This record gives sequence, C-alpha cells and structure tokens, in this order.
Amino acid sequence: MNFGSTPLDDLRLPSRVTIYEVGPRDGLQNESTVLPVTIKAEFVARLVDAGHTVVEATSFVHPKWVPQMADAEELWRMIDLTPGVRYPVLVPNSRGLRRALDLGVRDVAVFGSVTETFSRRNLNRTVDESLEMFAPVVADAREGGLGVRGYLSMCFGDPWEGEVPVSRVLEVATRMWRLGCTELSLGDTIGVATPGRVSAVLDALITSGIPVGSIAVHFHDTYGQALANTLTALHKGVTTIDASAGGLGGCPYAGSATGNLATEDLLWHLHGLGIETGIDLRKMVDTSVWLAHHLGRSSPSRTVTALAG
Repeated sequence: MNFGSTPLDDLRLPSRVTIYEVGPRDGLQNESTVLPVTIKAEFVARLVDAGHTVVEATSFVHPKWVPQMADAEELWRMIDLTPGVRYPVLVPNSRGLRRALDLGVRDVAVFGSVTETFSRRNLNRTVDESLEMFAPVVADAREGGLGVRGYLSMCFGDPWEGEVPVSRVLEVATRMWRLGCTELSLGDTIGVATPGRVSAVLDALITSGIPVGSIAVHFHDTYGQALANTLTALHKGVTTIDASAGGLGGCPYAGSATGNLATEDLLWHLHGLGIETGIDLRKMVDTSVWLAHHLGRSSPSRTVTALAG
C-alpha cells in the first residue's frame, strides 16, 4: 500500500534507511506487564521475519532495577539467530558485558545521559562517573570485535534542567565517541525536540568530526514532532532511525516521557518518501496487534490503528 511516494531527487534524501528496532528492549522494559519469555522470543522472531536487520533483543541489567529484563539469558538462548541480522543488547557495566560475552553476543550498547540530574537518577552517578564506568566496557567490547552503541539521553530537554544547550550535547557526545563507540544514538527522551533543535545538534556533531553515518536518532512523540524531527535528520544525512513496534516504551526514570516513535508510523513516512527499509509494513502491523493482545492494551500507533482493521 502506497499513496504517492515523492521522487528522492527533489528532496535530497537517502535512498535507504536502517530502522533500529528497540521494541523488545526499550519498549518492553517500560511495560507494567511482564511477558513470558516465549512471547518475547516470538516477538523477536516476528520482527526479523518482517525484514528487520537490527533488533535490540534485551538488557543485561540487574533485575532489581528492570524486572522486565530478568530473563535476558534465557531469552538469548531461545532466539534463533538469523545470518545478516544484528541482535544488540544493552549492558550497564563490565559485569553486564561479561554476561553478554559469555553468551556470544556480538553487539552491545551502553546508556548514558548528557544531563547531570538524569544521570544521577538513572545511573546513580554523575556524567563524569558514568563515562568512567563505560570506558573499560567499551574498550573490552571493542577489543573483542564487538560493535558498541552509545545511547545519549536528554539531548534536547530534561524535565528537571529544562532545555539542554547544544554545547553540552556536543561535549558529552564527543567524549562518548572518543571512548571508542561505533555508533551514537541521540535521544529525545521526553519528546521535546523540534526540527530546529535537531538540526542544530546534528550540525554541531557533524562539524566536530563525528561521521554522520555513525549517528542515529531516537525520538519520542510527546508533542507530535517525531516524524518532523526524523525528516530533519534525514536531510542531514542520518540513515539510522530508532523506533519501537507499535510505539511501545518510554522511560521509567522520566515520568513525562511518552512512547517511542512507532515503527509502523515511521515505515509509512519513509515508504511515502520512496525510501527503502526492507521491512514489510503489513507484517509489522500484525505483529503489533498480536503483541497488544498479550499486553492487554491497544497500540498507540496511528498507522497500526488505521491498518489493523
């Protein structure tokens, strides 16, 4: 189904985009319902069947902090790893990395903040202390040949500190990049970004020498700006967009954060621009309807709602 894609030559947009699917990790970790591990494994399998080449599978954190991810090892052993598909996992520290390495994980991510308040609330550390904690994790992972994504939360606004200066984002992003991360994901954790702010942040990072091909964006749709912000990022050359099946997720440590950008809404947007993703929208809608049934609630995705019938 396609209602009028626009020629790329007129818009100067990338011809193909990678959707970094965060539903099984970032999406489910914020749900009050803890799904059986068999359902999680089927969720991952459905995402791969729909055409995803990157599916963030789980998080190797202490179950005290994120009980929804307590079955990480069991889930990993149940996943039928498909050649050509990446299955990153979030690791908070060296202990989490060791758990991942023992299972043969090949891609990991660390989660930091550009603001002090959120860093203390989320990691119980200052920004400096969190970067010190990440340093050996990134070094060890890179030595083992793993890809390492660095998540940077609160890149556009913080519920306690307000608007975040571009210079602050640049400072922390540069430090994270120098640790050895292979990709940086810029998070609009509470969904306050606008296209002008997105443009300014991306310009700053690209001008500093961070390759645009190593930058991803992670938008929330609190003010309905996620797709407009995505289009801005595409114009800047970004080709990796984070999204969550059915719009699952938010942030358990930032009460004002609404759901992630829905994968289905993003697909409708990208396919309408003539941008290839390799993902079957119909299969994604069916997957999100199936998952919503198991969660006991409907999907907030407008595209899922429109196409589910």
